[in-house]
Amino acid sequence: MSTLLLRLAAPMQAWGAEAKFDRRTTQREPTKSGVTGLVAAALGRKRDESIDDIAALRFGVRADKPGVLLRDYHTAKSDKSAYVTNRYYLADAVFVAGLEGDDELLEKIDVALQRPVYPLFLGRRSCPPSGRVSLGIRRLLTLEQALESEPLQSQLSRISTGNSQKLRVVCESAAGEQGMYFVRDVPISFNQEHRMFGFRWANEYEVSSPKAPIPEQPTEHDPMAELEE
Repeated sequence: MSTLLLRLAAPMQAWGAEAKFDRRTTQREPTKSGVTGLVAAALGRKRDESIDDIAALRFGVRADKPGVLLRDYHTAKSDKSAYVTNRYYLADAVFVAGLEGDDELLEKIDVALQRPVYPLFLGRRSCPPSGRVSLGIRRLLTLEQALESEPLQSQLSRISTGNSQKLRVVCESAAGEQGMYFVRDVPISFNQEHRMFGFRWANEYEVSSPKAPIPEQPTEHDPMAELEE
């Protein structure tokens, strides 16, 4: 068993919780159903195709930068009345997600995330990821080991005081573990006519962040270059 790590970062992301009529909320961290959908898109799976192999992978996530809850307020006016909706997002959040399972399947997913068949998005179509998604496979590491040892992925770590900060981790767990709770985000079917989700056990805890931040990479894009010529 090994663990594939994903970097989930974007200006906005939203991980479906409840969506009732005019109100669409988001969880505080990526959901298993959302990440499964992202992987299925990369592999080229259609909505009515089986996702059992992906859903069987053990899932966990670490919040490197929890982000800020953002409300997007919509109004749409008709001839008779105005329709109001509220959609919630996580702004400027950075997460490290892990999928633990068979090496062969993880290798296929790793390749697909680098060359996805369908566009990738973080929860909703309006939320494409910024930068690469796959961080690679951590061989012979459990989900917990991989999440606890991976360098911090938030650039804000560069300006930290140097003291180790606590990072929130949520991992899929086995029944009977202390502190576990139910989460209803295991995808059974993404078919739009009959979406189905099941339950899993999850456990939440904190880990100390790795001290070494990732270096900031300079961009080659210069938006003022055309004006200077």
